[in-house]
Amino acid sequence: MKLSSEQLYRLSIAGRTASGLSLLGVATIFATFTFSENFRSPTHRIMLINAFYNLFDFIATMISVSGPEAGDHSALCRFQGFCLQMFPVADVLWTLAMTWDVVLVVFYHYEPERLRRLEKKYLVVITTLTFIPALVFLFVRDSDKGPIYGSVVFWCSISPNWVLFRIIFYYAPIWIIIMVVFILYIYIGHEIFQLRHELMLTNNDCLILSSTASPSNESITARPPTSRDDMKHLDGPIIRPQSAVSLRKFLLMPILFFLALLTTWVTPTINRIYAFRHPGQEPYPLMVAVAALGSLRGFWNGIIFVSMRSKGKGKGRR
Repeated sequence: MKLSSEQLYRLSIAGRTASGLSLLGVATIFATFTFSENFRSPTHRIMLINAFYNLFDFIATMISVSGPEAGDHSALCRFQGFCLQMFPVADVLWTLAMTWDVVLVVFYHYEPERLRRLEKKYLVVITTLTFIPALVFLFVRDSDKGPIYGSVVFWCSISPNWVLFRIIFYYAPIWIIIMVVFILYIYIGHEIFQLRHELMLTNNDCLILSSTASPSNESITARPPTSRDDMKHLDGPIIRPQSAVSLRKFLLMPILFFLALLTTWVTPTINRIYAFRHPGQEPYPLMVAVAALGSLRGFWNGIIFVSMRSKGKGKGRR
């Protein structure tokens, strides 16, 4: 689709503004995790790791139309295409990892230390699955279609000439993972609803766990106390949100993270479907929305990260 210089300029402004906000969100995550111990839950840690991946994603979107303007064979376009192939897919996979942590806690009662040991495995699997195809695509080209990485108007990504590759290695995996995450949350929500009486929280957001569970039955029974005196005589440990990921926040943060991810992918997908059915006729306002919303994930992630502290002002105890 041929755009005027003024239209390309507006696209670059929209994309770079959103990218700047996302880079600010990434910096906020790094700074908050570094200087405050109130943001060290397993979910915070996964968001921190994901922020490193997001950093390269938003650097690539900050390049904006400069990639296509440099030409499909330029190093800048190839770098931008590589980043926009690898890191958005990795972002979705980290969302799946975060959701899987919730599954392990709700159904298998994993403790924070066990979740932390899984992070290296997540890192290896996600990096391998996203790095290999992104790297291979750097060296794939055809005499008729040209290189895989090429101009898609507002940045370099998998070229429209390779539309089947773009569907198979980009949009299809992303939406399959999103659907898997959605199904998992339905499953988790159903389980929590079934156990709503056993997973009751007290007014001060303490989760009281019974110590009567046997090795053969690992289900957790919660017994909300009616007074402070009752709390002293309970045989189960009292887990306060200052010392363990309170239950509400532990569930809420991944869900918000997923919703932020979902909102950023709806518009680009609609644009891609429209472009597939009507090549070269995409509405310009839709393209501006893609340039802006597709680069805004880091901003929402930063807001979610700092709004969900894992500890209170006081020192937690068990």
